[in-house]
Amino acid sequence: MSAPLAAVGKATFGLLDYFGGLSGQIWASTRALPATMPLIGNKYRWKASVRQMMQIGVDAFPMVALMSLCSGFILALQGAGELRKFGAINFVIDLVAVGFTRELGPLITALAVSGRSGSAFSAEIGTMVVTEEMDALRVMAFEPVEFVLAPKFLATLVAVPCLSIFANMSGILAGGIFMFFIAHLPLEQFVKLALNAIQMQDIVSGLIKSTAFATVIVQVGCFEGFRVRGGPESVGIATTAAVVKSTFLVIIVDAIFTAIFYFMGIS
Repeated sequence: MSAPLAAVGKATFGLLDYFGGLSGQIWASTRALPATMPLIGNKYRWKASVRQMMQIGVDAFPMVALMSLCSGFILALQGAGELRKFGAINFVIDLVAVGFTRELGPLITALAVSGRSGSAFSAEIGTMVVTEEMDALRVMAFEPVEFVLAPKFLATLVAVPCLSIFANMSGILAGGIFMFFIAHLPLEQFVKLALNAIQMQDIVSGLIKSTAFATVIVQVGCFEGFRVRGGPESVGIATTAAVVKSTFLVIIVDAIFTAIFYFMGIS
């Protein structure tokens, strides 16, 4: 009887320790953000942030666009299959436009960035820990959070919402292509109807979710990298953990925000 209780207690303390450390890192990186800003911050940190924006945002655009196009087409096909029974195939436009703006665009983007960039953050920082580059930074009076994490944090906060907007456009475009071939609806008419279906609160709620997802991805990825101990094998384990944990937490955060927006009457 005592063994299961001890296991539960150990797991609970482990979770508290993990989220305590993660919270401390979020606070430290938030305080370091001004150092990465243009004009008021360090120009080298700003340049590092721009490089990260290119890697996280621009380089990921083809992947996010293709995933969104496929998802938009699948959503339109599945929705049309049911709505056609009620003679309401035109509601596919609302389904795709609102569904992507509120939910699918930010979520698809987060999953793509988590797998692509979250793992890269963990591998980069983990390698720096193993090769004692972090210790060298501290010896030279550089704070690792400001030097390594803060530029990634700023870049992710900028890149992920921008990618989400492009994901929304790609997913809605897929719905337009579907309606063009199935219902012979001109693309111009589709765009007009889709814009009528979307409200400002849908866009704002999607961008709020994107910002929260970006915070989860960069913080979990970097935290797993900082926790690396041992040799190169630990870097691989940390990289896998970064992807798994950030994906899981993105889903949890999505459910929380969706519930909040639902009870606020936004969705």
